[in-house]
Amino acid sequence: MANNLFISYDLNSPHQDYNAVFEAIKSLGPWACLQKSLWYVKTDKTSEEAARFIRAKQDSNDSLVVINAANNEAYWYNIPEDVAKHIQSQWFG
Repeated sequence: MANNLFISYDLNSPHQDYNAVFEAIKSLGPWACLQKSLWYVKTDKTSEEAARFIRAKQDSNDSLVVINAANNEAYWYNIPEDVAKHIQSQWFG
């Protein structure tokens, strides 16, 4: 099943390897860059699989959010705990 993923990230250290992140995103499937750090990708990967794949190209302090618009799932790294809890409490509420 193809998934419609929206991918957003922040690379938080100087001299980040943006190209490695770009190429990881592009390799997931047909893509479009909507804004500087917001991408759309159609892929067979889940939000978690895509996030783990892209995360391997980031530094530990970078943030990443992958939202699957096809099935209402999301997976993220390094977003503030209060924001994560708020999203989780509101997502299906």
